[in-house]
Amino acid sequence: MRLAFSTLGVPALPVDQVVRLATEHGYHGVELRASSEEPVHPGLTADERREVVDLFGRAGIEILTVASYAKVAAAGDDSPVLEEIGAALRLAADLGAAHVRVFPGGGDSPTAQADAMAARRLAAVAPLAEDLGVRVLLETHDSHRSGADVARVLGLVGHKSVGALWDVMHTWLAGEQPSVTHPVLAPYLGYVQVKDIASATDATPLPLGAGVLPLAETVEVLSRADWDGWLCWEYEKRWYPQVPDLPELLGPGRVHLSRLLLESA
Repeated sequence: MRLAFSTLGVPALPVDQVVRLATEHGYHGVELRASSEEPVHPGLTADERREVVDLFGRAGIEILTVASYAKVAAAGDDSPVLEEIGAALRLAADLGAAHVRVFPGGGDSPTAQADAMAARRLAAVAPLAEDLGVRVLLETHDSHRSGADVARVLGLVGHKSVGALWDVMHTWLAGEQPSVTHPVLAPYLGYVQVKDIASATDATPLPLGAGVLPLAETVEVLSRADWDGWLCWEYEKRWYPQVPDLPELLGPGRVHLSRLLLESA
C-alpha cells in the first residue's frame, strides 16, 4: 500500500510547500482539497495547472485526488451539481489525478429519494469521467456514512468510473467494523482515508494511533484481501484550529502506518 495525506491538514499552504512536506516525510501522494480558498481549484488557468503538475512531477509525488465538495444526493436541480463535478473532473485530468471525491449530502431526504438522486447524478457524470480517465469516488460521509449506504448507491450506478472512498471514521461511527465495511465496498473501492479521533462523541483529530479508530484492523482487513491501494491520512486541522499542526505529525504518522503495514503482512 502507498501512503498519502490530505491538504485539509495544511489549509491554504502553497503547492511547493505541500510537495516539500510529502518528499521530506516519505509520502507517495497528496489528496488536494480543491475549494476556492485553496491554491489548487477549478479556476486555475492552463498555465497554472501545468505549473502544479511540474512541481509534483519533479518531486515524484502523485496527485491522488481532487477533493471536491459536490453533494450528489443534495436536494435541488441537477445542473449545478453536475457542473461542479465536471469542473473537478477536468481539473483532475489536467493534473493527472486518478480521482475526484464527492460527498453524498442527502440531508433529511428519505433514503430511497437520496439514493436515486445520487445514483442519477453519478451516472450522468460517469461517461465524462471515463473519457477523461478519472474516477469519481463517493465518500462514506454524512447521509451515507456506512459502507452499506454507499454500496447501495453504487450498485444503482453500475459504472466502472464511479467508485467508493472509504472514510474509516464515518463507517465506524455508523456502527460498522472494518471486517464488515470492506466486503461491501471492495467491488467499488478507490482508496481509504485514515484518521484518528478522541471518541465517538468527540471528533477532534488526533495523531494516528492516539485515538479510538480501528486503524490496525482496517489495515489487517485490507492486507488479508491483498489490496494494494492507497491509505490517505485526512487530518482535519481546518475545522479544529486548536490542534497541533500537521507538518510536525507527518513523520510519526508515516511511521505508525508503516508499522501497521509490516505487522499485517
